[in-house]
Order: sequence, then structure tokens, then C-alpha cells
Amino acid sequence: MNAQTRLASLTVGQEGPQTLSLVTPLPTALPETSGLIGRDGEVRALGDFLREATAHGAARVVTGHAGSGKSALLEAAVQEATAAGLRVLRCAGIRGGNPAELSGLLQLVWPVLGTSGRSSAGRLDALELLLVDGAPAPGERSRLSFAVLDVLESAGAGQPLLLAVDDWDALDECSRDVLSFVARRTEGHPLAVLMTARPNRSRPAPLAGVPELPLGPLTSAQSVRLLATRRPGLDPQAVRELLATAAGNPLALLELPVRCEDALPYAPASSDRLAAAMAPGAARLPAGTRDLLLVAALHPAGDLPLLLSAASRIGGTELGFAALEPAEREGLVTFDGIRLVFGHPATAGAVFHDVGPRRVRAAHAALAAVLAHGSVRRLWHLSQVAEGDDPELAGRLEAVHGHALEQSEPLMAVRLLRRAAELYPAPGDRGRCALRAAQLAHTLGLERMTRTMAHRALRRPLGPLGTLCAEALVRTGHTPAAADPAAWPAPDGPAEQENALELARITAPQVAGDEVRAHALITFLDGMPERSEDPRLLQAMATAGPVLRAATVLAGVRAVRRLADVSVRDLERLGEAALLAGDPLRALDLYRQAERRHRFHDLPDQLPGVLLRQGLAHLAMGDWGQGGHAFGRCAEIAQDHGQEHAAAAARLLADLVRGLRTGRPVRPDGARDLEAARRAVRSIDEVLAVGAACALAEQGDFEACFSALSALLDGPRVGAAALFALVPFAEAAEAVNAGREALELLGRLEARLGAECAPGVAVRFTVARAVLADEDDAEAVFERAFAEDLSGWPYLEAPLRLAHGRWLRRRRQFADSRATLRQAAAGFAMMGAEARTVRITAELRASGERAESGTTGTVRRSAARDLLSAQELRIAELAGRGLSNREIGERLDLSPRTIGAYLYRIFPRLGVTARAQLAAVLKDPETT
Repeated sequence: MNAQTRLASLTVGQEGPQTLSLVTPLPTALPETSGLIGRDGEVRALGDFLREATAHGAARVVTGHAGSGKSALLEAAVQEATAAGLRVLRCAGIRGGNPAELSGLLQLVWPVLGTSGRSSAGRLDALELLLVDGAPAPGERSRLSFAVLDVLESAGAGQPLLLAVDDWDALDECSRDVLSFVARRTEGHPLAVLMTARPNRSRPAPLAGVPELPLGPLTSAQSVRLLATRRPGLDPQAVRELLATAAGNPLALLELPVRCEDALPYAPASSDRLAAAMAPGAARLPAGTRDLLLVAALHPAGDLPLLLSAASRIGGTELGFAALEPAEREGLVTFDGIRLVFGHPATAGAVFHDVGPRRVRAAHAALAAVLAHGSVRRLWHLSQVAEGDDPELAGRLEAVHGHALEQSEPLMAVRLLRRAAELYPAPGDRGRCALRAAQLAHTLGLERMTRTMAHRALRRPLGPLGTLCAEALVRTGHTPAAADPAAWPAPDGPAEQENALELARITAPQVAGDEVRAHALITFLDGMPERSEDPRLLQAMATAGPVLRAATVLAGVRAVRRLADVSVRDLERLGEAALLAGDPLRALDLYRQAERRHRFHDLPDQLPGVLLRQGLAHLAMGDWGQGGHAFGRCAEIAQDHGQEHAAAAARLLADLVRGLRTGRPVRPDGARDLEAARRAVRSIDEVLAVGAACALAEQGDFEACFSALSALLDGPRVGAAALFALVPFAEAAEAVNAGREALELLGRLEARLGAECAPGVAVRFTVARAVLADEDDAEAVFERAFAEDLSGWPYLEAPLRLAHGRWLRRRRQFADSRATLRQAAAGFAMMGAEARTVRITAELRASGERAESGTTGTVRRSAARDLLSAQELRIAELAGRGLSNREIGERLDLSPRTIGAYLYRIFPRLGVTARAQLAAVLKDPETT
């Protein structure tokens, strides 16, 4: 059978004993795995290559960094070629050594030399003589190259050949030259040449012209899938650490050990196989260069002069910039003008592999000697040198952990406290530091670290509230025990007050759905009036009683001054308290400050949670366009950092936003993410229920919307999210002629809230009553609603103006009605409420609006530009081109809210109701 017709396309994830791991070093028997993950396109490309080669010859070089899966793809091609009837000749380079001359060629052609036939005996004898004579001079290699090509063409005459060359760049020079010569001359012969090589700026020229198949890093989703398949059972903390260090490298994902915080002294981790791949020549480097790499791996933020000074102390010899050159030639590091940058994050561990503890301590001591006295990093390195008890150093570590928090290094703060707990001799001091480390680790979502330190704290003497806190932390990641705040003792002293606040923070989500226990927790927090402005207290109170204590929480949030001195974690806690209590504007401002802090300190893994809550704040304000943008950014960054819970929540909420904007049903298949999303947003079920009900109104199903929101607002426990839907509830009630019933419900709800009703919620009550106003008292009700300060609530003004415009039309005040309806249309356009455009256009037509040039309610094109200032015209043009408020703001150095305010004024002035109409209105008629 012809080999070409027998070639089946390479498959990804095929079941059976022939499937491959992504990183397999040329095994003799392929292991049974779930297949190649994340290389679908490359596998298909190799299948096409083999079919092309059997038809008329072809060559490819698979390029990729160490551990990217080149050998696995080569093995997959070999397996498929063998099944298709090709004869395979193989050779492989050896890294970290000096290969003998012609060793690569001898591996490749030896099977041919041993099976000579009568017709090819002369060619084989000639080639054998050339190989026996040793490597020819560079100018005489053409004879050897032609001889090899001649023999391979002859061997492939009866059966197509595949030359599989692994690590071509690690072969001897003569073998490289000959194989590249053959690779460029395969056309017209049933010969396939498939080679792998690492990308290198100084790659030898002979491969020029050979088509490449580059292998990039795996995406975060592919990396997570690989870990789940090959290393199941890893906790979320380990997954995040592996994703960060592996950076999409398959071999690193599979080989990197899970970080062990108990190992002393600290050194980046690696494995035999990973070190051999990432740093094969490290052992042959000069001693000074190896010392430089050690200190660079321990202190990656250090500049080169500082690292050279530290490395000089290890060996006792002054090192200069020349010490860097051998490492650069090996491709281990590059110099960016200030710092050393390892070629891959896992290379730092590779250079430490097989380095003994004594030398690691020497590297830590050298760094401590050159870093600034009193700095966080210097004390950390000193702690890695210390052996046995050292109460003086432990006290300094405990004291400086606050500086680490101020510098947005919370993980370093946890490590400092953990080490302090080990260095203190007194059990009480050890318990205090271990408990504080567990509390910080819980804040960071480090579940394994939280449980470890909580267990250690429980073995030491703790106060009553400290013991309760440690017991709660031990169950992190598992079903929590039923907490009873009513049984908690009053805190005695500052240390117990700290433990009380942490215990309340941890317990609040557990009691939020239990009215009795939630009330007990709030009563407990009321017993600490001196800490009433503590962000942890406000967050716990808002979580346990977001509706019943809203005014108290918001007063506490507003009382916090000098936000520049507030830690980023406390900014996030204040933001959550404000959002739950009903002030999304304040929450959005706090979360944006937290985002700026994280970006300034280059902490992208901290952004998903902040962006997710920014999106929720936009959603609560009705700014659906910005909310969708925030959820999209959150999902992307969360996926990149292995934070599947945040990514799942962002996907669900982005689907909800699309339903709200377009009036289309919310996708039901998003429910698959719900379980994961609950870990990122505790109230996700309530948010989705309220949002889905509001989306029914955007679809025009007011009956279903009214029924759903009535159940949410009139139930035994009203959630915080439901209060943001008061105005949509009123709109739905008005549409189904249930105004009286809705007003009665609003009255009962407002009475339940009483004095604790948040100011923003009170404004919503006023606007909702205006929407539901009877004809007789409508004028007075609208007057009260417009008297409210809506400058901070532009997204409440749109439905208010819509209701007012309808009322004016019913009173036959058509001119005033049209003006008011245009303002409503502008407000809804700012919200991104696309589904509203058709309904408002109908309202405008009913008020006497006439379409001009195909656009409802627009002004003449020739006059449109004259109505706007230069800044307004620029903003309108950018919005007409489809840019979002945030994108326009970035171009003009303005905030998204400022852009929204501009558009709010521009839309009625131009008589448009949607962004899509701006381009047509502003188009210069002289250019048409």
C-alpha cells in the first residue's frame, strides 16, 4: 500500500496505549496518557507535513525553548510515520557536553550502513570510508554532504524515509552542516526531514531557509488542563504557584515541585530533569558566574552592581561585569541594563539544583551584607541564615512584617511571621506569630498555608478568641463548623481585639444567611465601639447585615480618612462594605484606588478580585457597558493566573450584562460555572437572580419581571442586590398596571429598613415612587424626585426622565416631552442599554418626533458640529467610532465617568438615542 494513502492525520487526546505526554524524552515505549494538550494546531501541521513529504519531500524544524514539548511532537510524528509505512532514521544531540565529531551522522546512517544491498553497495562503501576518515575540513564537507544525500535517496527509493533529528543544535558541527544540507534538498524525493532545535539569537546559519514550526508557551487554560490531567489533586495555591513559575512551559508544569515553606534555607525548587533541560551547562560555568546566578535567583529585584558585590563575598574574589558573560553565552540570563533576567522563571531553580545548604546560606548571608540595614529583604535573608532560636531576630521579623504589607508584599509578610514563629523560644510568642501568619494567609487565599499555620498556633497557648480564630482557620477549604457569636467572650486587651476582628471577618460569610447568628455577630461587633472604623469590622458587619445596618456601615466607611495611608487590603474591605451597604459609587472609587496600587507594585495576580468587584459596582449603578468591560478584563487576567473561581464568576456576570444590554435571554449554560463562582462572589446567586429578573424587563416581559422582583423584595430576607432593582421593579409594575400593589410593597420595605436605609437606597425609593405616580399627584412626586441630588446617580435619572416624558406626553405637552425623552435616551445610551433604543424611539415618535435623514430625532448634519465644543466634538467622534468610555478616557486623559457625563449632555443636544447614530449625525455633508 502506498505510504501516502496510509497516513492518518495526527490526533490530539486519542485514547489508547499510543497516546503521548506533552513532554516525553524519546521513550522506547510510549506511555499511556491523555494525549498532547495544547498542541492541536502543531499536531495538525505535522500531519500535513508528513503527507507533503511522502508526496514530494519536505523538511521542517520544530523550534521551542527547553521543555516546550519539541521531543514529544517529534515522537508523535515518528509514531504516525511508522504506522504509515515510512522507515525512520533517528539521531539526537546531547546538551551539556561536547559531542564527538560525526557522532550525529553515525547515529542516523548506521542502520543504512548495516543493510547494504547490491545496487547501493558502492554508495554505502564510499560513505563508510568518508565517515571512517573522520570529520573533513570545513571546505571539504561538500563531498560528505553529497554522499549522505545520495545514500538517503537510494535508501528511500523503495520505502519513504523520515529523518527524525532531536536537538539539532546540540549535535556536532559537521553533523549539523550535513543535515541542514540534506534538509534543503528533499524536494522531488520521498524524504521527510524533521528536526527540533532551541531558538537562539546565535543559531548557526545552516538552518536558514528551512521552514519552522515554532512552539510557544501554553495558555493558562491549557496549563490548568495539563495540571488537572497529569497532576490531579493539587490545591489552588499550588496551582497558582506552578502557573506563575512555569509560565506555560509544559516540562516545568510537570516537573516543578510544589513549594515547601518548611525547607531551610530557602532556595527556588527544581528537579533533575528540569535542571538538565533549563541549565545543562551551569555546572561548567566559572565559580564566580555560578555565585552571581545564585544571588540573582534569590534576589531578582537587585541591580547588577549589588548582585556582583554579593557574589564577590561568597567566593572572596572581586567580580566584575565579565562574570556575567559565560551565563549570557549559555542563554541562562540576559542583562536589561539594570537587572539580570533569567531566560525562564524556572531557570532560577535550575541553577540552584544540587547546591548544598551551606552554599545557599552563604548566598543569603552575602545578600544580607549588601542590602540596606533594616530593610525587609535584608531581614528575610538573615532569617534564612539563622539556625536555632534567635529571639532578637524574631522580634525584628515580627515588627517589620507591617512594612512588607505597606509595600504591597503580603506574601513576604506571611513568610516573615512564619519564620519569626520558628525563631522565638517562648511558646506564647510562637503561637501569636503563627496565628497572625494564618490570618494573613487566609486573607490572601493561601488555603494550605492557612491550615498549616493555624495547626501550629493551636499547639501554643492562645487567648479564648485566638483559639476560636485558629479553630476556624484550620477548617479553611473545608465545611466550616457552625459558629455561635452569641457565645464568644468579650475581647480583653488589644491582642484579643485583633483576634476578635479576624474571627468576625472569617465568620461573617458563614452566618450571613442565618438571621439569629447574624444578629449575634453584629451585637458582638457593637461591643467594640473604639474599633468602629476598622475596615474588618465594617466588612464583617456589611456581610452579616448589609440591609439592616447599611447606614451604620456607610457612616463608618465615610469616616475613614487619609486613604493614602490605608493598606490596599483595607481599601478592598472598605470597598466591599460600601458595595454591600448600597453605595456603589464609593465602592467603585475605593476599588479603583486598590487597582492602581496593585498595578504600581506589579501584582497582576491581585487584579481579578478587584476588577470583579468594580464590575459589580458598575452593575449596581446601571452602567452595563463599563460593567461588561470590567468583567471581561477580570476573566482574562484570572484565566492567565489560574484563578478559575474569579474567571467563572466574571463569565457568568458578563453573560448577565449581555442579557441586560441586548434584551436577550441570559445564557442558561453558564450555570456550569456557578459552583466555582460562589467562591469568588458569595452573593452570586442573588446577583444573578436580580439581574435575570431585570433582563426580563429589557426583553419586554414585564409580567415575569414584576413577579420575580416582587418575590425578591417581599421575602422574609431581602438581599442587598435586590435593593438595586427598585426602579426596574417600579417600571415593570407600571407596565402591567400593578402600581398600587408595588407602592404598598415599597412602603412595607421602607418601613423595615427604617433609619438604617442607605442614602442611595432612599434615592431609589423616591425615583421608584415617581415612576409609579398617579396622574393626580404625579407633578408633586416628580418634583420631589428631581429635587434629589442625582449628580452622583446619572443611571437613576434615565428611567426617571423616561417616566416624566411619558407623563408629559399624556398631558399633551409634546415639546417638553420630546426634550425629556431625548435626555432619557442619552442616559440609557450611557448605560449601554441597547434594547431600550427601539422603545424610546417609539415614545419619541408618539410625542411628535420626526425622522430626518433616516435617524430618529436627529438634528441636521450641517448644524450638528456647530452645537458642540471642540472637546465634545472629539468625544462624540470617538464614541461614534465604537470606542468605550474607558478607551476614550485613556486617549483624552479623562475618567470614564467624565466621558459619560459629556455624552449625557451630547445625546439630547444632537437628538440621538444611541452611539451608533453619532457617526451619521456628525458626518460632514460636504464630504459625501
